[in-house]
Amino acid sequence: MPSVEHLPLRVFRFSGQAFAEGIETYEIEGIPLKVYSPAKTVADCFKYRNKIGLDVAIEALRDCWRKKKATADELWHFAKVCRMANVMRPYLESLV
Repeated sequence: MPSVEHLPLRVFRFSGQAFAEGIETYEIEGIPLKVYSPAKTVADCFKYRNKIGLDVAIEALRDCWRKKKATADELWHFAKVCRMANVMRPYLESLV
């Protein structure tokens, strides 16, 4: 496994509702850390499926669903927020 110093980094920009929604705050060693919810992360995977691979997006969805990290309603909400509803619909329907 590569060391942390050599991991590839990709930066993506969001704006509006796609940026602001789905943020959860956790406190780690007294420091607040903001991260996107699992459902928002799955929608983002589908949004950037051409960069990360559709297989990665589908696996993220399956993993999120299997581990009960998000409900179908949450996944559908963020699919709409990220304008991925038409793309994600068949995959969501196959889960439910």
